[in-house]
Amino acid sequence: MKSTLKKLLPFAVVGVISGATTVGAIQYFGHDSNNGDQSFFTTSAPNTSFAGMNTGAVGDDFVKAAKTTVPAVVTIKNYQSRTASRATEQDLFDYFFGDPFGGRGQQRQKQQQAPDNMPSGMGSGVIISPDGYIISNNHVVAGANKLEVVLSNKKSYIATLVGTDPNTDISLLKIEEKGLPYLNFANSDNIDVGQWVLAVGNPLGLNSTVTAGIVSAKGRGIGILGSQGKASNPIESFIQTDAAINPGNSGGALVNTNGELIGINSAIQSTTGYYQGYGFAVPSNLARKIVEDIKKFGIVQRGFLGVQSLDLSNDQQVQAYNKQFKTMIKSGSGIYVTGFGDNSGAEDAGLKKGDIITKIDNYDITDFADLSMSIGSKRPGDKVQVTYSRNGKEATTNVTLRDQKGGTSTRTKADLSVTEKIGAEFDPLTERFKTEYGLNSGVVTKNVSEGGEMAKIGIVDNYIIIEINGKPVNSQKDIESILSKYQGNVQVKFVDDYGRMYTKGFKMP
Repeated sequence: MKSTLKKLLPFAVVGVISGATTVGAIQYFGHDSNNGDQSFFTTSAPNTSFAGMNTGAVGDDFVKAAKTTVPAVVTIKNYQSRTASRATEQDLFDYFFGDPFGGRGQQRQKQQQAPDNMPSGMGSGVIISPDGYIISNNHVVAGANKLEVVLSNKKSYIATLVGTDPNTDISLLKIEEKGLPYLNFANSDNIDVGQWVLAVGNPLGLNSTVTAGIVSAKGRGIGILGSQGKASNPIESFIQTDAAINPGNSGGALVNTNGELIGINSAIQSTTGYYQGYGFAVPSNLARKIVEDIKKFGIVQRGFLGVQSLDLSNDQQVQAYNKQFKTMIKSGSGIYVTGFGDNSGAEDAGLKKGDIITKIDNYDITDFADLSMSIGSKRPGDKVQVTYSRNGKEATTNVTLRDQKGGTSTRTKADLSVTEKIGAEFDPLTERFKTEYGLNSGVVTKNVSEGGEMAKIGIVDNYIIIEINGKPVNSQKDIESILSKYQGNVQVKFVDDYGRMYTKGFKMP
């Protein structure tokens, strides 16, 4: 008997310790969060409680959250013309949300396109108002000449693209319907690492799939928008989660256990193109700001601090800077000011080269993702308090944010230049090039904006525009002159990089 007790004693001790640990975890995690009314379209629940470690309670929370979320998550089918995308862009399309024609591992021929009655790609979206507004990713809708939205009940609609923002990878669509199920925005600033979350979307063609995990990290920058997409000023401060996300989840919902929207699933980090434990979502606060701008102004209002910077948390970046400029800056935390842009609000407020930005308002700035999030959620004319270190001493100053042209007021589509409206800039062709290729006119496209009018008709960088509305063009000024006060349909005659000529059009925005 004694022998038997000796054998069982270690297991009993382990059981006691495990029980104590579980009780402690319940006490620690079972707290209430302060997640107040932060909804843009509707009123969210005044209180949010995070899931505890009681597995029965967690299961109930997951069921309730899933029942709330699934009806509000839709499938988005992207239909493109045969000339709308090239192989490199299609590869990006596949990377984010899958290839319905054979999988990511099978590369298609450069000019092989989906048939006109088949989508070029599929992603997800989230209904955020009962009258049919849907939020998704920019890359889900990029290049589309038709967008089909399919609800969880299989009803199908043709959607209108209201607006997009490549810098945050957010888009806003609209379908004509009333009384739709929808999700409320929660305050993503209130989420905690370790908090239970659910990801809902349509991965790999599996509609209305729900996966569960935790918030693995906050404020994560992975460099995907600048390197893979066409973001000129990318804002990356992703919520990282280990809830399973696969191609097709893009644009879907990341929700808390109340079924409130805390993020828009956007990307995975993987060596295979499929889930390996790392998914990333745009925080709901940033996504909501973009949606508000698009609805109210027709364009995104972006405020800039006006500094050129070095991320001190990035050891490689600091080493490269030291090597290039023969400096001895130490790695650490914060943003080192290396210079200023034109019409810089930060410079006017007294910041100097060599200052280290450590806080924006009450938001700690440890790396570039923190800075990009804190400023990216603001508009021109907004004022922020900047805390910085200069020669080891802390100081603060108030900076008025400006747009890229130095303005401090919001703009609408009517205030945009012609090139901003159509989403491209242009360089003149050399006379030698015209002679060699037998052209009498032409300009080369550059900085073609994803989601812009030029991109929608299949034009990308380095295409040649020969005529606009039947008139030859030889400079950007020519295009601005033709379209500056023009309203109606625009006809564009252009040549792609294989020498093929097309004539396409769009309605002047």
